[in-house]
Amino acid sequence: MNWEMITAIAQSATALVGIPSLIYFAVQLREQTRERRQEAMNALTVQWGDLTKALHENAEFAALFLSGVQSFHDLDAVSKLRFSAFQNRFFKNFEGMYYSRREGILGGELWDEIDRTMSDFLAYNGIREWWQTRKHWHTEAFVRVVDAMIARGEKPTAYSTYDLKQFVPPKDSE
Repeated sequence: MNWEMITAIAQSATALVGIPSLIYFAVQLREQTRERRQEAMNALTVQWGDLTKALHENAEFAALFLSGVQSFHDLDAVSKLRFSAFQNRFFKNFEGMYYSRREGILGGELWDEIDRTMSDFLAYNGIREWWQTRKHWHTEAFVRVVDAMIARGEKPTAYSTYDLKQFVPPKDSE
């Protein structure tokens, strides 16, 4: 046996051992990616639930929110502060989702759902008024996304069955 044959046998053995290792690595990588996406979705779901708690657990804030979506400018200073703090968390959540989409963590179907939700909110004057006062707090890429949604000029429908013209804020329960 000469050196060339030994080298060829060694290379063949390396390939036979290496190929299954590469396949195993690819399978593990795919599984980790799937788990990472699921963890990200779970985290986003928890964040969304925590955020919307303010609306369903506090009637006073829910009333403020409904007033604010109609007109941010018509709110008093304290209400503007509360509405703005909520919207900032809301939009930071959306911004995180946007970057998850850009990084490939969120799939197209999920991003489409988020896009529809954002578009529903951005159709309201009060949300757009607020956005103009705070968009500089967000990344330029996300600002472009939100501004493009606003430019579509969709009609407000998220609360269209709520008869907001008849809205009466609840009286203090204390």
